[in-house]
Amino acid sequence: MADTKREIERKYEATEATEATRLPDLSRVAGVGQVVERGVTELDAVYYDTADLRLASHSLTLRRRTGGADEGWHLKFPVATGIRDELREPLADTLPPSFAALLRSRLRHTEPAPVVRLLSSRDVQHLNDPDGTLLAEVSVDTVLAERLAGEGAGTTATWTEIEVELADDGDPAFLDAVEKRLRKAGVRPSDLSSKLARAMSETTPVHDGKSRTEEAPQTAGDHVLTYVRKQIRTVVDLDPAVRRDLPDSVHKMRVATRRLRSAFKTYRRILDRETTDPVGAELKWLAGELGVDRDQEVLDQRLGDRTEALPGTLVLGPVRGRLKFWSAARRSGSRRRIIDVLDGKRYLDLLDTLDALSDDPPLRPAASRAPARELPRAVLKDYEKLARRMDHALEHPPGPERDAAMHEARKAAKRARYAGDAAGPALGKPAKRFAKRVKAVQTVLGDHQDSVVARDALRTLAIEAHAAGETTFTWGLLYGHEEAAADARERELPELWARASDPVLRADLKH
Repeated sequence: MADTKREIERKYEATEATEATRLPDLSRVAGVGQVVERGVTELDAVYYDTADLRLASHSLTLRRRTGGADEGWHLKFPVATGIRDELREPLADTLPPSFAALLRSRLRHTEPAPVVRLLSSRDVQHLNDPDGTLLAEVSVDTVLAERLAGEGAGTTATWTEIEVELADDGDPAFLDAVEKRLRKAGVRPSDLSSKLARAMSETTPVHDGKSRTEEAPQTAGDHVLTYVRKQIRTVVDLDPAVRRDLPDSVHKMRVATRRLRSAFKTYRRILDRETTDPVGAELKWLAGELGVDRDQEVLDQRLGDRTEALPGTLVLGPVRGRLKFWSAARRSGSRRRIIDVLDGKRYLDLLDTLDALSDDPPLRPAASRAPARELPRAVLKDYEKLARRMDHALEHPPGPERDAAMHEARKAAKRARYAGDAAGPALGKPAKRFAKRVKAVQTVLGDHQDSVVARDALRTLAIEAHAAGETTFTWGLLYGHEEAAADARERELPELWARASDPVLRADLKH
């Protein structure tokens, strides 16, 4: 596994004025006790990408660097403005297998090649507190960039910039104090987020005429495709996070696949179902594979929280131990299974298919019509399906049949909510208000379904405990709590549904 470092840094332009004085006296920054000169280091970094700069388009950085204390292969993923996760592997002649896996959703069948080389002379200072603990590293980098491939190959550029990188576990507020001092000295933040971005910008030929800008969506098809492409990108972007087992990454990727499937079903007048139905089937397969781990995770959290909420005097027998053992047995191998799925041909073929659909969408005649005409019709059709299922659920007395009917209503609510979300940018507040109220219904139905699943699990656990000669008191108590929770949700539902089914809400969508 590659070493990972959270990189929090800020970059500044070194103008002629600041180059003359190098850096202001940073010992006057609040909290700084020492400014330690660390000398000059020569760095040689080659940056890799595909011919169409696929990594750069996703704000990813892949480089092989020699020189300095951290020479080797580096892969950087954006986290937020000024924050990136940097993964490191030892120096080698070829791309490390771990990096190849993390980049598979972007690279697919393509090998990355050198695109830019940066030679940097780095003059480093350490800002320490009075006890000598490192607060931040400040460097003045003199850079020579050479474009190695693509448009502008052979072009060079030079510049000087200042970097301030926060120490591990440092307080980001310290960077504000340093910036305040730099600004007083006339230093200004850089317009570009990385050396690679600047190198690409300064070595790309400038063409005559205006640069092409992406046009705002106009037609119903434009809006649906914007939403679909956003979900496709989300799936691709989350692939490395799932491989790294980052929190909530599996859930977010699964949601994106569901949103895509839902959009294909809802907007069948926009996108030809002969093309989208087979893709939807593959998305359903992927969501199912991702759900194996996620569903168990949700159930574990629910049962664990219920158990911890009980007074200690009511937890009789090895309840926590049995829960832990039961969960481990059900999750055994699920993590490995997800990685196998992401490495498999079926998944990579799906990503290729999604790219093809995005590049050459199967638009139907209705796609060229006005959003205000086509999108409300699609949203309301999903609402009508939800209304039928809600009526069916609410007419049943409490029991297994009602539980099943509420689960079906939950799935319809999710689709109607996603339909409203997709239409939101075009239809504005009415669609957003509709989606918000349907989401409230979906949430209640979802919690009710979680209770149904939890009760089934608790019954199984009680049977296993009884067979082992353990008391089943606590399992029965937890079962009763879940029954009460489900009952409370069923009582909430009619009022929430009345708000979501308000005729005024639906009429607003049409105007």
